[in-house]
Amino acid sequence: MMWKRGAPLATDRKSRYLASVYGLGISLGVAFLVMLIMIFIMSKAPMQTLYYFFVGPLMNKYYLGNMLNAAAPLILTGLGISFAFKSSMFNLGGEGQVYVGGLAATAVCLMIPEMSAVIGIPLSLAAALGAGALVAGLSGYFKYKWKTDELISTFLISNALIFIVDNLITGVLHDPESSLLVSRKIAEQFWFLKILLPSNLNISILFILLLAVLAYFYLFKTHQGYEMRITGLSPEFARYGGINVKKYFLIPMVLSGGLHGLAGAVSVMGTQHMLFKGFSGGMGWNGIAVALIARNHPIAVIPAALFFAYIEAGAKSAMINSDVTMEIAAVVQAVVFYLITAKVIQDLAARRSVKV
Repeated sequence: MMWKRGAPLATDRKSRYLASVYGLGISLGVAFLVMLIMIFIMSKAPMQTLYYFFVGPLMNKYYLGNMLNAAAPLILTGLGISFAFKSSMFNLGGEGQVYVGGLAATAVCLMIPEMSAVIGIPLSLAAALGAGALVAGLSGYFKYKWKTDELISTFLISNALIFIVDNLITGVLHDPESSLLVSRKIAEQFWFLKILLPSNLNISILFILLLAVLAYFYLFKTHQGYEMRITGLSPEFARYGGINVKKYFLIPMVLSGGLHGLAGAVSVMGTQHMLFKGFSGGMGWNGIAVALIARNHPIAVIPAALFFAYIEAGAKSAMINSDVTMEIAAVVQAVVFYLITAKVIQDLAARRSVKV
């Protein structure tokens, strides 16, 4: 009869999961309802606009490939935020970490234009990963050493880095042959191989999906991942169990920053092939929403990132083929973000009331 002792726990876990799915469904439903209302108000041909919004991203290889390509770096930033959130650390510096990762990859490619891709690509990716990890790791170290609030430190460091990189793009890295505010292009041998022409989808998506699977195994199948999750759930319990809690101020932030840095490198080497002001396109901030939708689960990050990319691709398709603007995507994403955040805050409050 021992199985009965575990039955209430399993039932409670199942009910929490169903409640989470139900809440997510309501949030997405409300977001799409807002979008429908906006389209019927803004568009003179709302049915045509809706068609291009929902069907447009899947119409041909070009649109489908570009949607998947937009999801790739979002998977990385979503994974990065998930690592931080799993240990109750908060990384608000993702945008700056994406910036510094893109800068590091571009700098390496520009410094070694004659080097073979076999050496140059791994070196550029390693530089991006290391740069992002170093920047986020600083905030983790500040909390480890002086209990500095990582919310503040990541945000402030990120803003400073964005300012510095933007000035480098318009300064020493600026392409003298271009009238635009862009850096010089990286050599073609460092461009990622395209796998669905004529779209920008490249081979990085395959490695990113593999990375999501590895992140799952790390978090849920390794001893260090277990300690990280326990620390996030209850630092006091983890400390009582002999876990070095301070260590998990640092490790998740290093992993989080490294993944954000890789996202910057993937954007540069896979799609843009240069730096320009605002090249990150908000992927650092969108990564937070992706992680919240996925409830910090590495595998669930994949469909969450695809959802965000689909919304953006649908808005672009509707803008090109009808009479609405791109802002509709930002509104839908913002509504989803706020509703999911409200649900997370509600869950945290409920958990704290149970503890009390």
